[in-house]
Amino acid sequence: MTLYRQLILFTFILFLVLFSGTWVVKLKSTRSFLVDQLESHAQDTATSLALSVSQYAGEDDMIVVESMISAVFDRGYYQTINFTDNNGKAIIERSLDVHIENIPQWFIRRFSLKTPEATANVMAGWRQTGSIYVKSHPGYAYKTLWDDMVAITIWFACCGIFVLIPGGLGLRILLKPLMLVERQADALCRKEYEFQERVPWTKEFRRVVEAMNRMTTKVKEMFEEQVAQAEGLREHAYHDSLTGLGNRRYMESQITARLDRRGSTTQGILLLVRINELEGLNLERGFQAGDDLLKRTAAVIQEVTGQYANCVLARITGGDFGIFLPDAPPWDTQVIASRIAGRIGALAAENLSLTDNVGHVGAAAYDTSTTIARLLGEADMALRAARQSGPNGWHAIEITPESDKLPLGQHQWRDLLEKALKENRIILVAQPVVRTKDRSQVFHLEIFSRIRQEDGELLSAGVFMPFAEQLKLVSSLDRLVLEKVLGLKRDQIGVDSIAVNISPASLRDDVFQEWVKSSLKALSAKSPQIIFEFSEFGAVQNLELIKEFSRFVRRNNHLMALDHYGQSFSHLGYLKSLRPDYVKIDRAYTGELKNEESDSRFFIASLCSVAHSIDIAVMAEGVESEQQRQILDELNIDGIQGYLVDRPKPVEDLMVKP
Repeated sequence: MTLYRQLILFTFILFLVLFSGTWVVKLKSTRSFLVDQLESHAQDTATSLALSVSQYAGEDDMIVVESMISAVFDRGYYQTINFTDNNGKAIIERSLDVHIENIPQWFIRRFSLKTPEATANVMAGWRQTGSIYVKSHPGYAYKTLWDDMVAITIWFACCGIFVLIPGGLGLRILLKPLMLVERQADALCRKEYEFQERVPWTKEFRRVVEAMNRMTTKVKEMFEEQVAQAEGLREHAYHDSLTGLGNRRYMESQITARLDRRGSTTQGILLLVRINELEGLNLERGFQAGDDLLKRTAAVIQEVTGQYANCVLARITGGDFGIFLPDAPPWDTQVIASRIAGRIGALAAENLSLTDNVGHVGAAAYDTSTTIARLLGEADMALRAARQSGPNGWHAIEITPESDKLPLGQHQWRDLLEKALKENRIILVAQPVVRTKDRSQVFHLEIFSRIRQEDGELLSAGVFMPFAEQLKLVSSLDRLVLEKVLGLKRDQIGVDSIAVNISPASLRDDVFQEWVKSSLKALSAKSPQIIFEFSEFGAVQNLELIKEFSRFVRRNNHLMALDHYGQSFSHLGYLKSLRPDYVKIDRAYTGELKNEESDSRFFIASLCSVAHSIDIAVMAEGVESEQQRQILDELNIDGIQGYLVDRPKPVEDLMVKP
């Protein structure tokens, strides 16, 4: 019960006690007064009537005596009036049945009035001729007592209503600072920092509000310090401070993580950009001029590659830049390389370089399994060829010795995807995410999609999803996958939760989003809880869209999470706004967990501290060795996923047999 209700109840009880006490006292005093009045009235009547009839009784004029007695009795204030002789024989009798109207019987029974009696002698000179007996009628006394009690009850009721309504409003106003403190505390639990600008004038409340404001300030500072520490560790290990891009280590870890994914065919593009005459520019115009050229080059690269999801941009060293576009289609290689080369050559017009030959671009595209060494080697060969082609030149090559079974062009990809949708050739595979400390405890199953080609080979989502997004078929694919996922039951798969990746591009399709919402509302209680995973890059690029969708998802008892966390250089502070239920650390960081002094280890530890402080769980993907699991356990990672736990298997193989 709230303090406000307790105070209202306490006030009501006090008022009820006061009313009850006053009512009882008033009842007793009124009843005592009325009884005294009845006694006095009866005695006065008996005395005066005896005196009045004495002279006529002595003359035996009973007609006059009877008339006088009847006249007094008929006024209705008496129950009985008798005139008796000296022997007690009744000469004249008058009586009236006690009948009290408009007064509840329970009141009469509960608060009975003593009916007083009085006697007076009738004299004839010094001789007694009889006596007058008078018994009062209590009806008028009951009516007076009832009216007084009703009046005081109504008065107290009116006072109570008046006290409770304005008093309640006043109490609410007085307690408003405490309500604001409660809201402030709730916000603090969510790592939202609210301050009360207006300090209440009540001394005790003012101290509470001031203390709460101080505590909020301290907690905010602590959280910001945690975020700054984690950001600092990541920037120190993976960030180039001059251009804002990643460094060589960041690019190599991302490429390695991408190429080392097992069980899927991958493709993408690696571009190397080299700025010419950077050392000469530094000597002739100073280091600031060289820095300006590098920063401008980084801006150009970001503008040209902005449309590609999960792109990795890095300044490798000096005037060399690396661009890794995972999942980019091979036919885009020449377009990207020529566009970057043209934009870099245009920097000469801004007088940022010593010559018109600003730089060169070499690109290597792959659509088959390869290694980072070969990919870098091919890109370097392409860069050397570009330098031989002339000023601001570019050159592109393809690594395709094993790519015979994959579509080679955009039209072929469209045909393959449309046919897969039409024939429903989407296959679901699943991999468990388990508790780090106890691998027997499964958090959920993550669902991956595959396309079964005509020759029976499976095509992974890492291959076809980038093409689906470019060909605007991604919402159709996501819907087909979700239809299959929503058809699963808890007792079939043996877990309560299923994670599935969907593209933010699908949420921009209003028809798809409405379908998802109606489908979630229609889910039965036997269906598992759905966890919608979004890549960190896609979520940051579509922050408001994801936030709105997440609110709906959570209202319907489902969850939202971020995948490939740490792949982009997004500020950690956005987690406080988005509030995913968990984040899954990118395999590039997991792969670097080799020793106690690893920068990746320090970054993951800081990341966990920040995430856990705002009630966000942390998972790690790509865990393939017991050593990695032990380190992640020490770093307080909640869950792990990878080949150490289990390989992805068709969902049908995981079904519980009836």
